[in-house]
Amino acid sequence: MRPDLEPLSNAVRRDLDDKYAAREVGLTNSRRIIRLSANAIRALHRGEREKAEELMVEAAGLMAETEAALAGHPDIRHTGFVSDATKEYAEARLTAALSADEPIPLPADIGVDSAPYLNGLGEAAGEMRRRLLDKLRQGDMDEAERSLEVMETILELLADLDYPDGMTGGLRRTTDVTRALVERSRADLTTTVVQERLRRQLAGE
Repeated sequence: MRPDLEPLSNAVRRDLDDKYAAREVGLTNSRRIIRLSANAIRALHRGEREKAEELMVEAAGLMAETEAALAGHPDIRHTGFVSDATKEYAEARLTAALSADEPIPLPADIGVDSAPYLNGLGEAAGEMRRRLLDKLRQGDMDEAERSLEVMETILELLADLDYPDGMTGGLRRTTDVTRALVERSRADLTTTVVQERLRRQLAGE
């Protein structure tokens, strides 16, 4: 006799249908979170902090919705697209705090796991380089120097976290990129300081 597999088929389909629906929510929301976070960072660079906050609040709502949808599916929750989204959100939140010289939120404060948070922190250092260059063009040396100090502090933390890449989501590569950005930024700042000093000497200031 052929075995009756209909009960098994029904049970498996229910499970997989539920998992597929949860995955679609996570995937769709993750794409929106990434887009909102990127737009928030652009708004921050334009000085539009209220607009940036609105975008980050919307992203936070989608993150909560995603967390609820994936609560019973840890295998999906820990996939790449969810981590990428939370990393981008962390980057936006950290860029907002660092650029305003405010205390940075902890991972639990913004609902982000440690690994994507740390990678987001490394990418926020890249946003601080952009801020440094903007301040150099504006002649605001104090803010440019502060931006470099922030980048150096971030690098010190990331370099001190010696854990396997499987635990940190590839943090070593993020740290290497951050180190290169710090070195380039230090060179840019030094060159500008020397040029400004020479200009003043020639102008007799």
